[in-house]
Amino acid sequence: MQLKHLRTLLSPQDGAAKVTCMAWSQNNAKFAVCTVDRVVLLYDEHGERRDKFSTKPADMKYGRKSYVVKGMAFSPDSTKIAIGQTDNIIYVYKIGEDWGDKKVICNKFIQTSAVTCLQWPAEYIIVFGLAEGKVRLANTKTNKSSTIYGTDSYVVSLTSNGSGKGILSGHADGTIVRYFFDDEGSGESQGKLVSHPCPPYALAWASNSIVAAGCDRRIVAYGKEGHVLQTFDYSRDPQEHEFTTAAASPGGQAVVLGSYDRLRVLNWSPRRSIWEEAKPKEIANLYTVTALAWKRDGSRLCAGTLCGGVEQFDCCLRRSIYKNKFELTYVGPSQVIVKNLSSGTRVILKSHYGYEVEEVKILGKERYLVAHTSDTLLLGDLNTNRLSEVAWQGSGGNEKYFFENENVCMIFNAGELTLVEYGNNDILGSVRTEFMNPHLISVRINERRQRGMEENKKLAYLIDIKTIAIVDLVGGYNIGTISHDSRVDWLELNETGHKLLFRDRKLRLHLYDIESSSKTMILNFCSYVQWVPGSDVLVAQNRNSLCVWYNIEAPERVTMSSIRGDVVSLERGGGKTEVMVTEGVTTVAYTLDEGLIEFGTAIDDGNYTRAAAFLETLEMTPETEAMWKTLSKLALEVRQLHIAERCFSALGHVAKARFLHETNEIADQVSREYGGEGTDFYQVRARLAMLEKNYKLAEMIFLEQNAVEEAMAMYQELHRWDECIAVAEAKGHPALEKLRRGYYQWLMDTQQEERAGELQETQGDGLAAISLYLKAGLPAKAARLILAREELLANPELVEHVTSALVKGELFERAGDLFEKIRNPQRALECYCKGNAFMKAVELARMAFPAEVVRLEEGWGDHLVQQKQLDAAINHYIEARCSIKAIEAAVGARQWKKAIYILDLQDRATASKYYPRVAQHYASLQEYEIAEELYTKGDRTKDAIDMYTQAGRWEQAHKLAMKCMRPEDVSVLYITQAQEMEKQGKYREAERLYVTVEEPDLAITMFKKHKLYDDMIRLVGKHHPDLLSDTHLHLGKELEAEGRLQEAEYHYLEAQEWKATVNMYRSSGLWEEAYRVAKAHGGANAHKHVAYLWAKGLGGEAAVRLLSKLGLLEAAIDHAADNCSFDFAFELARLALKHKTPEIHLRYAMYLEDEGKFEEAEAEFIRAGKPKEAVLMFVHNQDWEAAQRVAEAHDPDSVSEVLVGQARGALEEKDFQKAEGLLLRAQRPGLALNYYKEAGLWSDALRICKDYVPGQLEALQEEYEREATKKGARGMEGLVEQARQWEQAGEYSRAVDCYLKVRDSGGASGASNLVEKCWMKAAELSIKFLPPQRSLEVVRAVGPQLIGIGKHNAAAELYLNLDLVKEAIDAFMEGEEWNKAKRVAKELDPRYEDYVDQQYKEFLKNQGKVDSLVGVDVVAALDLYVEQGQWDKCIDTATKQNYKILHKYVALYSTHLIREGGCAQALALYVQHGAPANPQNFNIYKRIFTDMVSSPGTNSAEAYHSWADLRDVLFNLCENLVKSSEANSAAHEEFETMLLIAHYYATRSAAQSIKQLETVAARLSVSLLRHTQLIPADKAFYEAGTAAKAVGWENMAFIFLNRFLDLTDAIEEGTLDALDHSDFQDTDIPFEVPLPAKQHVPEAQREEVRDWVLTVSMDQRLEQVLPRDERGAYEASLVAASTGVRALPCLITGYPILRNKIEFKQPGKAANKDNWNKFLMAIKTSHSPVCQDVLKFISQWCGGLPSTSFSFQ
Repeated sequence: MQLKHLRTLLSPQDGAAKVTCMAWSQNNAKFAVCTVDRVVLLYDEHGERRDKFSTKPADMKYGRKSYVVKGMAFSPDSTKIAIGQTDNIIYVYKIGEDWGDKKVICNKFIQTSAVTCLQWPAEYIIVFGLAEGKVRLANTKTNKSSTIYGTDSYVVSLTSNGSGKGILSGHADGTIVRYFFDDEGSGESQGKLVSHPCPPYALAWASNSIVAAGCDRRIVAYGKEGHVLQTFDYSRDPQEHEFTTAAASPGGQAVVLGSYDRLRVLNWSPRRSIWEEAKPKEIANLYTVTALAWKRDGSRLCAGTLCGGVEQFDCCLRRSIYKNKFELTYVGPSQVIVKNLSSGTRVILKSHYGYEVEEVKILGKERYLVAHTSDTLLLGDLNTNRLSEVAWQGSGGNEKYFFENENVCMIFNAGELTLVEYGNNDILGSVRTEFMNPHLISVRINERRQRGMEENKKLAYLIDIKTIAIVDLVGGYNIGTISHDSRVDWLELNETGHKLLFRDRKLRLHLYDIESSSKTMILNFCSYVQWVPGSDVLVAQNRNSLCVWYNIEAPERVTMSSIRGDVVSLERGGGKTEVMVTEGVTTVAYTLDEGLIEFGTAIDDGNYTRAAAFLETLEMTPETEAMWKTLSKLALEVRQLHIAERCFSALGHVAKARFLHETNEIADQVSREYGGEGTDFYQVRARLAMLEKNYKLAEMIFLEQNAVEEAMAMYQELHRWDECIAVAEAKGHPALEKLRRGYYQWLMDTQQEERAGELQETQGDGLAAISLYLKAGLPAKAARLILAREELLANPELVEHVTSALVKGELFERAGDLFEKIRNPQRALECYCKGNAFMKAVELARMAFPAEVVRLEEGWGDHLVQQKQLDAAINHYIEARCSIKAIEAAVGARQWKKAIYILDLQDRATASKYYPRVAQHYASLQEYEIAEELYTKGDRTKDAIDMYTQAGRWEQAHKLAMKCMRPEDVSVLYITQAQEMEKQGKYREAERLYVTVEEPDLAITMFKKHKLYDDMIRLVGKHHPDLLSDTHLHLGKELEAEGRLQEAEYHYLEAQEWKATVNMYRSSGLWEEAYRVAKAHGGANAHKHVAYLWAKGLGGEAAVRLLSKLGLLEAAIDHAADNCSFDFAFELARLALKHKTPEIHLRYAMYLEDEGKFEEAEAEFIRAGKPKEAVLMFVHNQDWEAAQRVAEAHDPDSVSEVLVGQARGALEEKDFQKAEGLLLRAQRPGLALNYYKEAGLWSDALRICKDYVPGQLEALQEEYEREATKKGARGMEGLVEQARQWEQAGEYSRAVDCYLKVRDSGGASGASNLVEKCWMKAAELSIKFLPPQRSLEVVRAVGPQLIGIGKHNAAAELYLNLDLVKEAIDAFMEGEEWNKAKRVAKELDPRYEDYVDQQYKEFLKNQGKVDSLVGVDVVAALDLYVEQGQWDKCIDTATKQNYKILHKYVALYSTHLIREGGCAQALALYVQHGAPANPQNFNIYKRIFTDMVSSPGTNSAEAYHSWADLRDVLFNLCENLVKSSEANSAAHEEFETMLLIAHYYATRSAAQSIKQLETVAARLSVSLLRHTQLIPADKAFYEAGTAAKAVGWENMAFIFLNRFLDLTDAIEEGTLDALDHSDFQDTDIPFEVPLPAKQHVPEAQREEVRDWVLTVSMDQRLEQVLPRDERGAYEASLVAASTGVRALPCLITGYPILRNKIEFKQPGKAANKDNWNKFLMAIKTSHSPVCQDVLKFISQWCGGLPSTSFSFQ
């Protein structure tokens, strides 16, 4: 956070005029400053001074300057200021909400010592500190103060936390004390928190710690429990003074501390969790800062100074402008001020958890704020300034926000809908739904407050497209789920959340009552629906009707009006509600009945007076009546009795209205007399209870007020005497007797003798009571009374009187009781019998008349049977031994088990009649086994069989039948039964019966008769599968005859008779069906045939349309033509496919031709444009004249064919003369020729040929000759003979041709000689007698033939006769006559000499005669050697050639050797022949080097010569490179490095041969490590490690071998990423080296190394560091890490030369003197030839050995 000076609010004075305290109001609108002269100045938020007032002392007698103001704070509502003064008092001034309001002292709190500091953290609570050390609380509501806690030390500072729920006080002894009003669940401790080293005058409570500072110039940040987090110590800074005051930002993320000329700023870093010091704000001449006040929104900080100045600073981290409409000021990481630039309104967006606000967006028509922190989501409504912060885990910004509802933000993310209510910091609710359309989600949040319902928050949404869920968001539970049968496309709750409207895709509008869970469909074809805002009135549109429900509780009552357009919206305002309807281009407003709407709203709002007033204005209709009823009920509930009275009057309930009128008068009178609510008066409450018929409650209300009289009066008025007397009795009322008399009199007056009798009975007057009972015609009551009282029984007259009355009244049982009581058993028994009181009669008879018991039991049974109590009668009949009656009763009572029991005891004749009835019962219960047994017992087996049959238990029926019937009877029985079933339509049962008796054919016949073909087919398939197909066919025909075509189709197809199906549909004119069947079942072309027939039936345009639709037009035309329906084909073609017409004409013509109608066919062929076909037709029929006519008229090209045909006819008749004439007319002499040849008339053939086809004469002659040869059987001799004849005749050309025809038949050599002679003769004749061109042709023909038979010389001579030099040469060469060929070339055409040489070379090459080839073409010979793998000969031969050729083949041989793994031989080649600096050879040299350094067994004295060879070759190469164009190139440098490495290896092998040079060898191995880019790293480290180990350098050995093991692991893993380079820091051993492709050290040696390294590391005796030298660098490193200076390597050891340098002539070459001398000494003592060779090489390489002689210094 940064401080930027904005303005000076109060200018400083010249002297000390300390600003004692300052405060910002909670609403950020006011800023107060108290100056040294005790005046409070009030500023607005822009820093303009608007008001001021003076403070006053506690007692004026001490004067106005007797105190100083030490503390000042605004109340939370910003309308009051508390002032703490040193004259032991706190005043609270009311300053009002507006500037200039009168300032009034509204509270004062007198204390026992000076007030030193003051805070107002919460409403009514002021906290202040006193000089005596107490921290106290002043309550502005009760005007009392009390001590919170006390200390013995002066309170120097006081501050509160951000929420105002906790306070901190700093004391002069350094103590800091914490106190919580509410710790908000933090669990932090209270009491003394910390002892600061000095008085903490500067004390601030930030969000994460407590910051304290004072005169010791140290700032200390303490944790939540007092431990030191950080200290900023400025005690050594001479510029810093003591810290006087501190303030924490409202967000708690920054603290500013004031000292001299300086404000220090500490910012909390959430990421690092520490305080970071920002750059301090230093202001010269500011002097000591005495007060700091931070504006509640965090955007401004004011500082008051010792000189009375007040400076205002802007505090912010950053600012940004959002969409040019809003300014976002980040005053802290977790606090942002959003300012609307157009209206100037500001909203403070703050994370309550201290999270950093990342991004702020303003969405939803620029009204709603959305901001993210790491763990929360901030939302806000800019219009209402309601802000929320809810826990939110980020999801990559995929959330979608919907702001359609003003109270709640809907967030949709990954299938989850989350609701956040603005102003609430908890998520309101979260549900899973995939439907995020706002029309499919409805939320209602406390939109119309209802009585008795504090919180009303409901959500309706879609679970799936057909299921709506309704959730109570307050309780978080589901209050309704609606499963609908169609897709829901709109839903909305009403404002109170009690009703849900939804519409489905079928445009049906449904209303769902949430409380009763009832769904009602209220409208069809609903195109628009909406609740009227602020009410439960519903508006919807159905086609051209506007529907309005003014009372949604009665959805069947709808007001409908006609409209001509579509409803577009609903507008409510200005006392009216209008429905906007678009009618064409205009919008018309339809006004709704505002009175009815207002009534509903008034009811919901509880404004019943307004509701009644509205209803007054309405006509009385059923709707209005319902409203009056609703209002009356509601008014009574809330005791608005005048309104209730008005309602009942309107409804015509006069009695209720009058009663309420009287009640209201009582209430009004009470209200007038005593004030208050008259409805609370007990009489009013009692009357209301009476109105609700709750008399007990009314009585209770009266008795609570001791209004006994009124309670009794109420009951009397209602004629409820019993309750009245009960009240009088309970309260001991004096008028009790009078009441009773009055009650008795009233009863008598109203002829209620019974009640009067009961009254007399209760009063103990039995006689009077009996008299009244008898008078009332209630002798039973009189008898009851007599029986109860012994004294009355003693009165025989009275008893007689009563019994007479009882008998008269037929109350025999009671009369019997009375007779029994007076010991008259006979009369008693009679009465009991008459009154059917058999129980008493039997009991009496058992005692008095035992003989009568049996009769009585039977009578009792009969009586019970009459009473239909049959089960009770059974036992009585058994007692009376009436078995038949007992059985009848048991059966009648359905006591079956009892009936069976009784029957089993009877004889068979009696029982057999009843068994079947019982059996029927068990059969009905499907207990067939029992039923069967009973039928059997009753000799009714047939019934048992019927039972099983009806139950479908054919097997049991059959089994039973077979037991007791003959098979034929069973069959007859079953068939009869089946026929019966058939009549009843029970075909399945009948079928089973038929099948059971093995008569399936009867079942089949039955099904056929009743046309149940499916069942018929099923049975046929089961019992006669061979007849199934015929049955299907038969059924198909029957069904077709009946016109049941669909069913017939099924059967035809089942019979695989699709053609019958098609024909059926065709005959019925159902072409579509026929086509369908044909297509589905009739193979590839059947449907086309049907379509064709269908179209043919339609004809004309209809046929074309049909065939086009089916895509079969062309096929149909073809089909018509194929079926000779040419008229139909022509019609189709004419209408749709004119281009097909010629084709149809052609086919018609062919048809006519087949029919023999040639003239008509001719016409059609011509129409088809095929006259040639007509010609051919006539030719075929040998009607030459007609053919000629048609050809001449329509196809002149065919005329010749006609003539030819005619000629053939003549030839068949052997009329050659006529045929020849015709063919010549047809201009076809060739045919005449052929015919003559076929006839063997060669003379005629030759004549025709000579006259008409002279070009073919020769060929004909040849043919003639061939024929003659064949016929003459003379073979070659015949040809030779003929040739001689031609020759003699002077026909040399023919003679030549004839000689040439002689061919070698592969016979004897004599024949071969004859052939040669003939060919030579032909050539001779041609040269002598024929033109040059002909002779050339002959020779060219003969030459190859002669060569073919191996007569090369003869052929060459022939060629030379005609100067065909090249051909002659070729002939000689082919005969391998190379000298003759060369001579001919040389003498006749020297141009061909090279040609001959080239061919000769090729010949030698092909023959493999390389030695001969060397003399002709060395390079070719060499290439041939290479091809044959004769490398030694190749190199020997090349050696004799020039250097370039030699090295070409050396390179080729080397490449070959390297490929074969012969690296040493390749090296030997270059040792022998030198290494030229050819760039194309570089890869070979590198490969030789790589193979050498990688090969095993080279780390030994024996390997010296190999290394020396490599070194010498590389030296030779480098020497050559210096002289070449490649000098100083990258390649040159690389080879120089390789030379150095080879030298080290050679020198190492030499040193290994001498014991005293062991350390030299080891050093060389170590030095080689710096070249691991070129040599295998694992091998190098292994060799260096083992060498170091051998000479006792264990530290180095351990490090190198450890590195070696790491490298072997890396090779296994295939990556060097895991290597640790820490051991080789500051050395020249490279880190980045090539990963060796394979292990260079065998497994056994690797294991040895692993064991050794493990042992050493376990001992821990070695220090894992490389040895260092005087440079402080690794001893073998050429580069000193500290200086970067590079030393020269020693030629002998490779180690850096630090002193005693011996330099060589060649620059950059040097040796360490000690090492050099040691090496020379070793040579002298050992005379080692290899070491001498090393010395010799160094001399060559370095331009000679140094001049210094060997010395022992």
